[in-house]
Amino acid sequence: MSSTAPPGPGSAPCRFAHYFVLCGIDADSGLEPDELAVLYQWLEADRLGKSSDTADRKSGENFDQSPLRRTFKSKVLAHYPQNIEWNPFDQDAVNMLCMPKGLSFRTQTDNRDPQFHSFIITREDGSRTYGFVLTFYEEVTSKQICTAMQTLYQMHNAEQCSSVCASSSCSMDSLASSLDEGDSTSLAKMQRYNSYDINRDTLYVSKSICLIAPLPFMQACKKFLIQLYKAVTSQQPPPLPLESYIHNILYEVPLPPPGRSLKFYGVYEPIVCQRPGPNELPLSDYPLREAFELLGLENLIQVFTCVLLEMQILLYSQDYQRLMTVAEGITTLLFPFQWQHVYVPILPASLLHFLDAPVPYLMGLQSKEGTDRSKLELPQEANLCFVDIDNHFIELPEELPQFPNKLDFIQELSEVLLQFGIPLEATLHCSESATKLKNLVLNELANDKKNGNIPNNTLNMYELLKGNETIARLQALAKRTGVAVDKMSITAPMAEKERDVKLQCEEGELRDYKLNVQLREVFANRFTQMFSDYEAFVIQAAQDRESWLTNREQMQNFDKASFLSDQSEPYLPFLSHFIETQMFATFIDNKIMSQWEEKDPFLRVFDSRIDKMRLYNVRAPALRTSTYQKCSTLKEAAQAIEQRLTKIDHTAIHPHLLDMKIGQGKYEPGFFPKLQSDVLATGPTNNNRWVSRSTTAQRRKDRLRQHSEHIGLDNDLREKYMQEARTLGKNLRQPKLSDLSPAVIAQTNWKFVEGLLKECRMKTKRMLVEKMGHEAVELGHGEANITGLEENTLIASLCDLLERIWSHGLQVKQGKSALWSHLIQYQEREEKHEHLADSPVAVGPERRKSDTGLMLPTLRVSLISDMRHIQNMSEIKTDVGRARAWIRLSLEKKLLSQHLKQLLSNQALAKKLYKRYAFLRCEEEREQFLYHLLSLNAVNYFCFTSVFTTIVIPYRTVIIPIKKLSNAITTSNPWICVSGELGDTGIMQIPKNVLEMTFECQNLGKLTTVQLGHDNSGLLAKWLVDCVMVRNEITGHTYKFPCGRWLGKGVDDGSLERILIGELVSSTSDEDLGKQCRTPPQQKSPTAARRLSITTLTGKNTKPNAGQIQEGIGEAVNNIVKHFHKPEKERGSLTVLLCGESGLVVALEQVFHHGFKSARIFHKNVFIWDFIEKTVAYFETTDQVGDSEEEVLLQKTSYTTFCRYVNAINTAPRNIGKDGKFQILVCLGTRDHLLPQWIPLLAECPAITRMYEENALLRDRMTVNSLIRVLQTLQDFNIILEGSLIKGVDV
Repeated sequence: MSSTAPPGPGSAPCRFAHYFVLCGIDADSGLEPDELAVLYQWLEADRLGKSSDTADRKSGENFDQSPLRRTFKSKVLAHYPQNIEWNPFDQDAVNMLCMPKGLSFRTQTDNRDPQFHSFIITREDGSRTYGFVLTFYEEVTSKQICTAMQTLYQMHNAEQCSSVCASSSCSMDSLASSLDEGDSTSLAKMQRYNSYDINRDTLYVSKSICLIAPLPFMQACKKFLIQLYKAVTSQQPPPLPLESYIHNILYEVPLPPPGRSLKFYGVYEPIVCQRPGPNELPLSDYPLREAFELLGLENLIQVFTCVLLEMQILLYSQDYQRLMTVAEGITTLLFPFQWQHVYVPILPASLLHFLDAPVPYLMGLQSKEGTDRSKLELPQEANLCFVDIDNHFIELPEELPQFPNKLDFIQELSEVLLQFGIPLEATLHCSESATKLKNLVLNELANDKKNGNIPNNTLNMYELLKGNETIARLQALAKRTGVAVDKMSITAPMAEKERDVKLQCEEGELRDYKLNVQLREVFANRFTQMFSDYEAFVIQAAQDRESWLTNREQMQNFDKASFLSDQSEPYLPFLSHFIETQMFATFIDNKIMSQWEEKDPFLRVFDSRIDKMRLYNVRAPALRTSTYQKCSTLKEAAQAIEQRLTKIDHTAIHPHLLDMKIGQGKYEPGFFPKLQSDVLATGPTNNNRWVSRSTTAQRRKDRLRQHSEHIGLDNDLREKYMQEARTLGKNLRQPKLSDLSPAVIAQTNWKFVEGLLKECRMKTKRMLVEKMGHEAVELGHGEANITGLEENTLIASLCDLLERIWSHGLQVKQGKSALWSHLIQYQEREEKHEHLADSPVAVGPERRKSDTGLMLPTLRVSLISDMRHIQNMSEIKTDVGRARAWIRLSLEKKLLSQHLKQLLSNQALAKKLYKRYAFLRCEEEREQFLYHLLSLNAVNYFCFTSVFTTIVIPYRTVIIPIKKLSNAITTSNPWICVSGELGDTGIMQIPKNVLEMTFECQNLGKLTTVQLGHDNSGLLAKWLVDCVMVRNEITGHTYKFPCGRWLGKGVDDGSLERILIGELVSSTSDEDLGKQCRTPPQQKSPTAARRLSITTLTGKNTKPNAGQIQEGIGEAVNNIVKHFHKPEKERGSLTVLLCGESGLVVALEQVFHHGFKSARIFHKNVFIWDFIEKTVAYFETTDQVGDSEEEVLLQKTSYTTFCRYVNAINTAPRNIGKDGKFQILVCLGTRDHLLPQWIPLLAECPAITRMYEENALLRDRMTVNSLIRVLQTLQDFNIILEGSLIKGVDV
């Protein structure tokens, strides 16, 4: 983040600047090619898989360029003081970041405007130091260097000349920009553009002056450096020697205390800076205006979302300061969270191999002039957010969830931006570093066309934004806020009028400060609203700090499921991802740690905001509302800054003459003088009020207090904690900016391999624990703690991990998905061999055999066939999408580990695609990785079926009759209709004499019911069906729909169609399956025997007693209540709970069967439905009797509804048997909450005495009353029945 914690009173690092640095050419060593650039080219050649000899030949792609365009080695020429104990000077890093491209040369014809940029150095402990650099050009006075340059040119031109003569189409980098290919005058042109003549031209070389400071006071440091530069280039010598000003800022200017402002003196003008108070947002001095102008509002929100979800973010721009502005701007907006991974806003050329890092990162890459995005070879793009700042263009990862309330949020931000006249879309606004410098230094605005700078005139903003969708959306809003968009204008930043108020800084700067704080307030307010009650879900540690730290990795510290269940549906995709991030975990860790130690500063400010909100919000304790709440603190935040800048709290000591040797430091316009090091090496000896009085030990302690996230831990514990508890990337947070030996690179890669394996272990363990917890609940153990959404998030992050593993150590990048490209190459090789031998096919455990010997044919299981399924899905358009679908399918089929093992078994292919250090070529780690994935086979996932809901899937169905007691084939015309959670097939005729058929239809989801029937034609119309099997041919999921009853007139209950309830068959061997057929597992349609119909096939059944029946009713109702208490997405099938084996219908059947007189009447079976029909006949012919008119009326309505429902079922155009009709009646009565009214009517009907024994449950008043009470618990639920259950019944 942009600010560190404010140091406590009397703490040591209270000096404004720690070092002053000078970088440039070392006259003694002369022109040295930049070794790092050469190393970079070698790495690049290695990455692209070129052999070392071509790399040697190319060791100078650099040297094809004209000498003026090459990079030469820069050096730290001087830095003052030599070293500071609490912030040691890192010479390599500072040199690399002051001049990331090395030295550059110019002649008098080139543009030599000074350039400002800043950089950041992040230490291993996460603490930061900021650098502010002004690079300008100085005339080269060394004859030796000028001669060397002339010689280089002669060699270069001779070489170019020969190559141009050799081929007319010359395509060298140096020429591509300035020459037309094949131009006959190309040679002459080339020599004119690429020439340096020692007698005619003046040679200039770049030099940098730099301030290194503990806090990012960018504006103040920039002004100080510009004034120094002005003093060097001015015709008049400065009022005092430069040493006085440098000494002053190093030793006599303090950091402003929190909440105060400070004035100190540059060479010509005073400079003001201010620092936020302890309860304000942390310091940020980078103008957000510029970040919004460069990216545009909508793009910036998208990039911000990627940063929050810890994706890989690569910023790309020619201008170093733009990279810093966007990186710092976006990380500033994360408050109260902090970026936890690799953070390198300016990535030096020599560190390009770091883009290979298989961890989240936020890096900035300088684009070379004229290179477009397509030429940029990035190792992995599946999870990459690419931000081309100069072209205002972003590429987002697939499936990026929306930021909550995105439209309202954009609207609120746009109101703030429009107030300040900032356009909402990215504009070709000149980079601030270029314009302001030209204004200050050259006193004129140069229209530098290359940077797309806007000249200093007013633009009609409406013209710029015409036809823009954001504007269209916001025009109404603009009118409402009184901002007339079409009259708005942008002016060059410096063309502001002076104000009357005694402002101590420029008007434009104050506007930037105000805009900054208001935008940040809006973002901070969003998080305050989103996480207003986060504390309620923090699982506080029961034990002491030490044991909490030791067991940190095993512990859940935030109740994610409960938190998510409280959020509104549209925000879940974002929130479920976000609470899995490292930054959120760290935030919660800091909260838990705060019970033992001082609160993290960010957390303290955030918590105080939530408390304040509670105070103003009367709706406590629940703060969440569905309405969008705008930020109400904008005015006061801006006023606090304005007050600090109009009334200065502290003024530093004026620069003064130092005790310098006479005759030194002679002034020469245009040249930075050689400074006297003895006066700059140490600070003043007197103990003035700014110089810290604390001891070194205290300093060190404060340094840790200021920067460490976990204060006061003893070092061993901290180390353990940093390494272990933060899962991945934490110990790789920063690449070392020096020492790039192959050994260091190998060490880094090894760390990555270890990190990836550890991440895999953590992810699979988390997926298992969550999923098993969920399944345990379904079996009645414990509480559920995973939502369908959370499961989806975990699977998405597994897909992301596999992509990162597959892109680690790639020889050559191919396509956006490294995993899919590996699969495709494997497929091509296998298909070549296929005509020689069959592709390896694992015979899946899919042989479903039954008593009849009829079974489902074996499903071929192979990696290639699963790929082909994915390739045939026209809905998926990208390789990243295909890879994800393939992972989901393999996971659902429990073949992920097996498939990947098969893919990696082709070692020749792995060697061709991956370097030696790649994760996939580390054998031991790879084996462990596959083992972790294998553990996921312990649970069932439907992550493919539930996500790809619109695809067409082939299904295979087999009808298995009971041959012993009936004919296998019926002469009538059978039909079938298969239903699932996502729809049904409609009625499909089964071809005659066929028991097996395949059909294709849109994904049905998990299968729930099968309707099976026939038209009763022909001689052999009666049909006894054991079960129906249906298999999804893509996922291999097989469902069994038990029947065990007759279909036919005059047999069983005379049913010509039955509704069968399905169950998923677990993949077991044939033998186990046989056993399963005899003892069916839970949840299926009850067989005749189970239904306790009066006639059973075996007659051996023992009837349940009254106690068991009442228990069964309680359990069935309880299961339905539980169903409705689950989150909607994971409720599963209600049909099973109503009509399944232990469902409500079966439980009520048992009640009605208890004490039912079982004598056959005239050899005819008697069914419950016969009793129901008798009661209807009685109600329709009898007048009601009751104590009061009201009671009679109530009874009458109950009678009439009951009769209406029964008659509707009887007259329905379906051939359903008597038991089937009873099932429909119970389902409708449950849906319409009528059962509690009907039961007493049936119990009091005279027919009951004729048809039931004296001891029957229905004749016992107490039992009937308790049954009514149990059924009344279902009154509150909105029960929606599956269409197949009540098709054709019109009530």
